[in-house]
Amino acid sequence: MADQKLETVRQVPLFRACSPKELEYLARLSDEITVSPGRVLAEQGKPGHEFFMIVDGKATVRLPDGDIQLGKGDFFGEMALLDNEPRVATVVAETAMELLVLGSREFSSALAEVPTIARSIMAVLAQRLRAVETGATH
Repeated sequence: MADQKLETVRQVPLFRACSPKELEYLARLSDEITVSPGRVLAEQGKPGHEFFMIVDGKATVRLPDGDIQLGKGDFFGEMALLDNEPRVATVVAETAMELLVLGSREFSSALAEVPTIARSIMAVLAQRLRAVETGATH
């Protein structure tokens, strides 16, 4: 089972630059979950306690100015963990989904122990900010 989880972790694009040792560490930290269509994974205005990485399936991010579709390789939930503010969007599973999940403590440990993840998350956050500033969506 541990080998299967490690293989799942290897599939996450966010972890592409990680060493084998870092991948093993992340596999130990993360939980694999499967959710059904319609499940609310994050709710706007509520506290956030998890970081989600999509291994398979599709989700919709519901924002006041329009929806964004997420799929395999995307992640969400990092903002609430980084700034301890409520969730800025509601995220709903559109299909059955396979996710890797890090709780807030595990997310902080991953950022501290695996700097390549922190750089990758910062790059995506910068892309999202640029999109907002230029009026584009995702």
